[in-house]
Amino acid sequence: MKTIFSTRREILGFGLATLGVFATGGALTGVAEAKADDKAQQIADHFSQIQTMTGEFVQFGPKGEQTGGKFFIQRPGKIRFNYEGKTGFRVVADGRSVLIANQQMKTSEIYPLNKTPLKLLLDDRIDLSGNKVKSFKEEGDLTTIQLADKSVFGNAKLTMMFDPNSYELRQWTITDAQGKDTTVMIFNVQQDVKLDSKIFHIDYVSAKKGKSDSEMR
Repeated sequence: MKTIFSTRREILGFGLATLGVFATGGALTGVAEAKADDKAQQIADHFSQIQTMTGEFVQFGPKGEQTGGKFFIQRPGKIRFNYEGKTGFRVVADGRSVLIANQQMKTSEIYPLNKTPLKLLLDDRIDLSGNKVKSFKEEGDLTTIQLADKSVFGNAKLTMMFDPNSYELRQWTITDAQGKDTTVMIFNVQQDVKLDSKIFHIDYVSAKKGKSDSEMR
């Protein structure tokens, strides 16, 4: 697969370009809103119970660019994406920060985890209260929850898609302030597996010097 990233946001965002794979739905009101919020929280609670996950992913960017690789998740707050290809992209969150490293360019950048949509996805409990749920749609083969909260996402939106029967996460899309989508689809997923804590290690001293991920290990 060919990897093309035109902006840092595309890397940090993780997701599927406008291919119509998720429904934005209409505004929720009254009783319908309360029921949708309850069902969305039920699904989120089920997902939150999964402490660790690993598997493979395919990512689609706003311009249709495609890449893939392996991912690792450990609650709370830890994630790692190893991108295939010569660029050697790595995205690592250690519970405090998110590191974006480009092995080919020998660059790295760090962002506070709580300033990215990943924080909500990786919390011990995904709290959907406070009008975070902007749309909820149940279909035969997919349940879609769209979230927005300026305190968590800024002007971005997070759309998560789950299996309607098992409540397993299938993919998520982040739509940035410019309306550009990036989506991650996951497969060959293993849950509640033992992961080495070193997977999520960030060497802050080396990262601040701009060293690549390979140089920091």
